[in-house]
Amino acid sequence: MSQVFASRWKALTWSLGILATAYCTLPAADVAREHETKQVVQATAAHKSPWAKD
Repeated sequence: MSQVFASRWKALTWSLGILATAYCTLPAADVAREHETKQVVQATAAHKSPWAKD
């Protein structure tokens, strides 16, 4: 860790790598919202009362 921060350029490169990793691994808000909505719809659609008349 001490060699990473030995110079400003190495520290800048390291921090850009961390930021790029965070940016690439987090899903976009719209995609996450769509995924959550699909899960809710599937959970409610799959539930059927055993006492309901067909």
